[in-house]
Order: sequence, then structure tokens, then C-alpha cells
Amino acid sequence: MALTDLPMFQALRQKMQWHQERQGVLAENVANADTPGYRSKELKELSFGDMVDAEAGSGALRPVVTSAGHISTGGIGSSVGTKTDKASSFERTPNGNSVVLEEQMMKIAQNQIDYQTATSLYTRSLGMFKTALRR
Repeated sequence: MALTDLPMFQALRQKMQWHQERQGVLAENVANADTPGYRSKELKELSFGDMVDAEAGSGALRPVVTSAGHISTGGIGSSVGTKTDKASSFERTPNGNSVVLEEQMMKIAQNQIDYQTATSLYTRSLGMFKTALRR
């Protein structure tokens, strides 16, 4: 098993992939800022709970059940539920466009920061494992 196949690295890769897809959706919103009738889109938020539920039966990361009240299944996998939804926006131009450029630019900046954080965690985690394996 490769080091990058560990569930922690799979979750970080999945998060980075989600941010890449979100960047594309946000760029599409900005590109259509002047298109009449265009409504801004947003990806379904990726959460840890979604990642755990995605692989409920695969056994990738399964907790031990010692009591009926404990969690029965769970796992972190590689499938990302990335559906685009119409973003709720109260502002609309007279031609029906709902893209607010300032809002989209703030989302793009936050997305970039979050992506850089995930890549930093991935890189540092790999470095930590490499250091531990050398000694």
C-alpha cells in the first residue's frame, strides 16, 4: 500500500479536487456576469460527514462497534458529491442576472486560501511520514 493511499491523504486529495472544481464554477459565474438571465451557481459544500457517509460500506476506515449505540459504519473515500446548485442571491439586475462580482471575487479568494491550506497540510504530512520512516 502506498503512503498516499492512506485515508487521511485521500480526504485531503478529495478536498483539493473539490476546491479545483469550485474554482471553475466561480470562474464561470464571473465570466457570465453580463449574461442576461444567468443565475450564479455554487458547488454543494463538501464536509467531513459527507466523506464518511460516501464510503459507509466499503470498510476503508471502519470504527469498531462495541455497543449498539456506537457508530455502525463509516469510511473516507474518493467520491466527491459535487453538484452545482443555484446560489441564493437577493440581488438581481434588470435583465435577470444574479451574479454579484464582489461576492464572487471574495469566494474566489477564500477558495484559494482554503486550497493552499489543504496543499500545505498534504505536503507537511508527507514530509512528516518521510522523516518518521527515515529514522
